[in-house]
Amino acid sequence: MVTTDMQKLYEVFLLAQNRLLRESLLRLINGRNGVRVVGACDYSLTVHREVIAARPQILLLDAHGLSFSYTSLIPTLHLATPNLRVVMVGMESTKSTFLRAVRAGVIGYILKDACLSEVVATIRAVGAGQAVCPPSLAMFLLRQLGPYDSAETMDSSRSDLGLSRREQQIVELLCERLTNKEIAVRLNLSEQTIKNHVHHILRKTGVSNRFRIVARCQNLLPP
Repeated sequence: MVTTDMQKLYEVFLLAQNRLLRESLLRLINGRNGVRVVGACDYSLTVHREVIAARPQILLLDAHGLSFSYTSLIPTLHLATPNLRVVMVGMESTKSTFLRAVRAGVIGYILKDACLSEVVATIRAVGAGQAVCPPSLAMFLLRQLGPYDSAETMDSSRSDLGLSRREQQIVELLCERLTNKEIAVRLNLSEQTIKNHVHHILRKTGVSNRFRIVARCQNLLPP
């Protein structure tokens, strides 16, 4: 059971691509049970500046922002505001989306069919230092941390292949089926630089194309 101090104020920044969702959340949660919205906007390449300037305790983002946030936004915000806690709202109850969110640094999860009281309770719980996710996904996460299917095992296997940190980062974006151009924009690098990295990854993993890179690094193909 989640317990919270009803007297404490929790400052939240809303980040959602859909304007109607953003404005609805702002209207519904602002001022409710100690939750105060200090900013709200959609995604852009400079949105991190707005979030940092607002100095929220909690970032509430929609599921659309997961791929945008995965390798750039959340790490950047955590460097600037180490105590920032991230909650995803409106997510699908799918294991792949949940695992990507965990790796991105999200610690609160609100499914798309959640009611208002659940949204507020999750914000307050995360603000109080707790992690919140649906029980079924919590079980999935525990299984992922087992000796054979854990995220650590997957990361370790990538290191064993001799991939650099940048190459591992590019593999994550390949998992999202991004093109070289899209990866270049995401990482603020040239497209040719990304092509060079992909070529090196192909050589190190011993596979023939970018799709098999993903399978190889997720232990779906034999060495």
